[in-house]
Amino acid sequence: MKMRKKSELPSKACAACGLPFQWRKKWEKVWAEVKYCSERCRRSGGKQNAG
Repeated sequence: MKMRKKSELPSKACAACGLPFQWRKKWEKVWAEVKYCSERCRRSGGKQNAG
Protein backbone atom coordinates (compact mmCIF):
# COMPACT_ATOMS: atom_id res chain seq x y z
CA MET A 1 0.00 0.00 0.00
CA LYS A 2 1.46 3.34 -0.96
CA MET A 3 1.38 6.40 1.29
CA ARG A 4 -2.00 8.09 1.61
CA LYS A 5 -3.30 11.06 3.51
CA LYS A 6 -5.11 10.17 6.71
CA SER A 7 -8.36 11.56 5.29
CA GLU A 8 -8.14 9.10 2.35
CA LEU A 9 -8.02 5.96 4.53
CA PRO A 10 -11.16 3.81 4.63
CA SER A 11 -13.28 3.92 7.78
CA LYS A 12 -16.12 1.98 9.43
CA ALA A 13 -18.50 2.42 12.33
CA CYS A 14 -17.85 0.25 15.39
CA ALA A 15 -20.48 -2.45 15.92
CA ALA A 16 -20.39 -1.92 19.70
CA CYS A 17 -20.13 1.82 20.30
CA GLY A 18 -21.06 3.20 16.88
CA LEU A 19 -18.07 5.53 16.68
CA PRO A 20 -16.17 5.74 13.38
CA PHE A 21 -12.67 4.29 13.21
CA GLN A 22 -10.09 4.24 10.43
CA TRP A 23 -8.04 1.54 8.73
CA ARG A 24 -4.83 0.50 10.47
CA LYS A 25 -1.78 -1.22 9.03
CA LYS A 26 -2.21 -4.19 11.39
CA TRP A 27 -5.69 -4.78 9.89
CA GLU A 28 -4.40 -4.73 6.28
CA LYS A 29 -5.17 -8.39 5.52
CA VAL A 30 -8.37 -8.71 7.61
CA TRP A 31 -10.07 -5.31 7.08
CA ALA A 32 -13.24 -6.99 5.75
CA GLU A 33 -13.66 -8.89 9.04
CA VAL A 34 -12.89 -5.97 11.42
CA LYS A 35 -16.06 -4.90 13.27
CA TYR A 36 -14.86 -3.20 16.46
CA CYS A 37 -12.70 -0.13 17.10
CA SER A 38 -10.95 -1.61 20.15
CA GLU A 39 -10.43 -4.71 22.25
CA ARG A 40 -12.81 -3.28 24.86
CA CYS A 41 -15.62 -2.97 22.30
CA ARG A 42 -14.87 -6.45 20.94
CA ARG A 43 -15.20 -7.97 24.42
CA SER A 44 -18.48 -6.18 25.10
CA GLY A 45 -19.86 -7.44 21.78
CA GLY A 46 -22.29 -4.56 21.34
CA LYS A 47 -23.72 -4.65 24.87
CA GLN A 48 -22.63 -1.06 25.69
CA ASN A 49 -25.01 1.85 25.39
CA ALA A 50 -23.86 4.37 22.78
CA GLY A 51 -23.32 7.88 24.06
